[in-house]
Amino acid sequence: MNRRQFLRNTSAAAGGAVLGSAASAAEAQGQRTTSSAPKAKPNIIIYLSDQFRWDFVGVNGANSSTRTPNLDAMARRGKNFTHAVTNQPVCAPARSVLMTSRYATETGVWHNGPGLKSELPTLAGELRKAGYTSNLIGKWHLSPAAAAQGGGPGYVPPEYRGGFLDLWEGANALEHTSHPYYGSLFDGDGKEIKFENQYRVDFLTDRAERFLRQKHDKPFFLFVSQLEPHQQNDENRMVGPKGSAERFINAHVPPDLRAFPGDWHQQLPDYYGACESIDASVGRLRKVLQETNQADDTIFVFMSDHGCHFMTRNQEYKRSTHNSSIRIPLIIDGPGFNGAQQIPELTGIINIAPTLLEAVGVPVPSTWKGRSFLPLLNDTAAREAWPNKELVQISESMTARAIRTPEWTYCVADISGAKKSESPTYLEWQLYDQRNDPHELTNLAGRKEYVEKAKELRTGLQKLLEYAGEGSPEIKPATLYP
Repeated sequence: MNRRQFLRNTSAAAGGAVLGSAASAAEAQGQRTTSSAPKAKPNIIIYLSDQFRWDFVGVNGANSSTRTPNLDAMARRGKNFTHAVTNQPVCAPARSVLMTSRYATETGVWHNGPGLKSELPTLAGELRKAGYTSNLIGKWHLSPAAAAQGGGPGYVPPEYRGGFLDLWEGANALEHTSHPYYGSLFDGDGKEIKFENQYRVDFLTDRAERFLRQKHDKPFFLFVSQLEPHQQNDENRMVGPKGSAERFINAHVPPDLRAFPGDWHQQLPDYYGACESIDASVGRLRKVLQETNQADDTIFVFMSDHGCHFMTRNQEYKRSTHNSSIRIPLIIDGPGFNGAQQIPELTGIINIAPTLLEAVGVPVPSTWKGRSFLPLLNDTAAREAWPNKELVQISESMTARAIRTPEWTYCVADISGAKKSESPTYLEWQLYDQRNDPHELTNLAGRKEYVEKAKELRTGLQKLLEYAGEGSPEIKPATLYP
């Protein structure tokens, strides 16, 4: 039996064991339970908040100014994956990885702009085949950006929806069809859904609440895709609810930002406010699930596509292999994920879709590259066998690749400056010691005392690149301190 089959078998067993213990765990913690058994196939909600840093969730304990009581409660009730990372720290590529469990160089969306390859199995499509409805509210970003290819920032034709063929109230690039207090979505027929004089987060939450209060004859998959706290592109700034800048003017500054120039001085107050509004939105939807007796039958995932470094590492807000770009919040609650637990093992976005399919008993496509992390919930042997390494692909800011382990980040780059899907040759560029330098202030690449460690990580990265379908590019060791 190969490793992947072993992980799938143990994850199925783990999922059953956790489901069986959910009611007793809830009763022990004084939570509401129902007399009826959970649905054979629970509903699934993925709530994605764009560019939300992992350390802005209060329960993660890294930030004294965060106000996220609803996310904190969710984490204390379910599973908090404290070392989750994105496999591609930019909007569209990260979403393509999430939906297909393939690397961005395989999905066709290795940078913002291209459309998702239509032949790839998607999470929404596989769930629909298993009897679910698949529904989207908010930002998509996986339709072609070019109008000549049938795309654009607004309406998304059915062939570019990645299997979301039931309720559709979205925009391909929400940041270009709306502003924080006005704008538009588009329904499945292309009809414009306008809003004004209402904060964008609240408007999308209204639409999601409306969906949840409807009668559902089938289990549903709902993707709530918020733009906040992502910057409003044409204003070059984050925009929180009115009054955010005043309320958070003296807020905590994360240590990874303090040492570097950037625009965090101006942007943090509104970023805090936007994060606070996301937390309130999650709280509203959780309340609706309780009121409609769907909470015990719904897996709720809160996550982000990438983080934010506030222009401290490059001339953008992400697109780097630093923790501020790649570490994301990942909290899952509901059937199969009940019972407070922090999961410290490293896991990537690429593993979310196979995990959810296994959690609801739907076959995982053999072409998917991710692995279910269900075994991490209650299987000691599986935790010990977990790979604890993730491949990170960088595009747009540069062409780069990294391997992230619990102890190290090792990054290589195409120093020609070319921006392409992949490169035949890379040079060692960054090496960070996560145990002694978690804020990544000292780059160890090229230092003689770390040559052997760099060699070991280089070999590990090359294996991951082969697995991702990139072949065996040459990686040249660093010969000088950066």
